[in-house]
Amino acid sequence: MRVGFIGLGNVGSKLAGSLLRNRFDLVARDLDRSAAAALEAAGAGWADSPAEMAEAADMVITCLPSPAASAAVMEGDDGILAGLAARTGSARGGEAPIWAEMSTTDEAEVRRLAALVAEAGAAALDCPVSGGCHRAATGNISIFAGCDRPTFERALPVLSAMGRNILHTGPVGSASVLKVVTNYLATANLVSLGEALVTSKLAGIDLNTAYEAIRISSGNSFVHETESQVILNGSRDINFTMDLVQKDLSLFAAVAERVGVPLELAPVLIDVFNDAAARYGAREWSPNVVRRLEEATGAAVLAPGFPAEILDSEPEVPGAEVVVGRG
Repeated sequence: MRVGFIGLGNVGSKLAGSLLRNRFDLVARDLDRSAAAALEAAGAGWADSPAEMAEAADMVITCLPSPAASAAVMEGDDGILAGLAARTGSARGGEAPIWAEMSTTDEAEVRRLAALVAEAGAAALDCPVSGGCHRAATGNISIFAGCDRPTFERALPVLSAMGRNILHTGPVGSASVLKVVTNYLATANLVSLGEALVTSKLAGIDLNTAYEAIRISSGNSFVHETESQVILNGSRDINFTMDLVQKDLSLFAAVAERVGVPLELAPVLIDVFNDAAARYGAREWSPNVVRRLEEATGAAVLAPGFPAEILDSEPEVPGAEVVVGRG
């Protein structure tokens, strides 16, 4: 299967690398061709436009920073939809090509684009990832997939080459809802961990000890085991920026508003990150939200022995579908 991949940022470059490492015929594209240099050197092809890629690939993946960026890549004059229409209009045999949206995007927007993909004679799925850049690099990240069952089964070999746990979430759009839900929870956890660490420091607790106490307790979480480490190191480098958190929070709030949930915590988190982005810059690493408390209290949340970045120490294993229990 020939796979096209558009969007070679922090996450996308690593997902594309997993495909190449697992011997897929890969064609890459990014606005900055230098982002594809390592992939091309390892054997990937290059597409001069999204349309060119869509005409040639069996599956085209987009992994872009915003819904607006995805719409531009899809609907431009030389976009994916134009390439899909040319491909299906050429009366070539075989199964319909697939568009896979791996960006964190809006549920309604991905459904709108999926309808246009269907009109062009192709299949669509939204398949965002969760688990951090360190797991994207090793092929051990989790992937949500929203689509009909036949499309999921066709896409599963590709998804399994990029991720370890592959969850079929339901129809198109369902994966995007769950992605913003899980990112919202991670953000709430990050802010609460900052408060916990600063409070521990001012209460006279050794921060190495505080880290371990949280890790072995009911307060533990994936966010603690990753982001707390780079907070305590001081690098705050988790390959995720303030503006991306702001986007995710706004997407979650939009879903809740559509379904009539009167949110209480989310507006507070939005205010916290709006303030942090204004203070430190939209492209600052998101764990540096803790600086707000450090500055307010004069306490430096630092401890020896923690890494500057998180690396995945687990070996890559073949991905597989996660089966949902039904009782």
